[in-house]
Amino acid sequence: MTSLAVGVVLCLTGWITLYTLLCNTNGSHGSEWNCRLVTLLHGILAVCITAYIGYVDGPWPFTHPGTKNTPLQISAMVISLGYFFFDMGWCVYFRTEGPVMLAHHTMSILGILLTLSLGESGIESCAVLFGREVVDVLFVVLFVFMRIVVGGRMLYCELISPRPRLIIKCGGVAMYVLSWVFMVDIGRFAYRKSQSKYRRWRDQHKLAAVNGHVGKAD
Repeated sequence: MTSLAVGVVLCLTGWITLYTLLCNTNGSHGSEWNCRLVTLLHGILAVCITAYIGYVDGPWPFTHPGTKNTPLQISAMVISLGYFFFDMGWCVYFRTEGPVMLAHHTMSILGILLTLSLGESGIESCAVLFGREVVDVLFVVLFVFMRIVVGGRMLYCELISPRPRLIIKCGGVAMYVLSWVFMVDIGRFAYRKSQSKYRRWRDQHKLAAVNGHVGKAD
């Protein structure tokens, strides 16, 4: 566990260093822009590593949940854990995120810590990381498919398998529920945006009609 803690601290230091370098070399864009650049870089790195784990290195998460962690799985989780600590601290310090995002970060951190401490179910955590980060990179395009459809299938395989521990299964249920909460939030955001655009269009249309009527009267 000591080596894992050292690895997480080193990764956290690396993400902080990268953010600091971006702020110093790209200061005109502001701290949030540079933080999102770090998020993008982590997403690309996490997707590449976890995709290799799932599709090449194995095992397949839908058929072998609850298996022992491999060195590559541990490395992927340590890298992402360092990033989540960085991003969680950044969000709390700058107060940019609401309770849903903070809860999601907290669940991600606790889930990875639990998987690392148990020494098993690393393939499920890497599958969740892949689904989360590929959605963050492509966002809404893959959200429903990866987080709801594929995530639901992954959760089903997790629940019916006798290998994963009960606490791992409960964590999977919690993450899936949060995915639905995110989907509802995205839907509400899209609805508010569409309503706002509709009201602006309606007001502009009314204003144009009034101006046209006044012009004819003159």
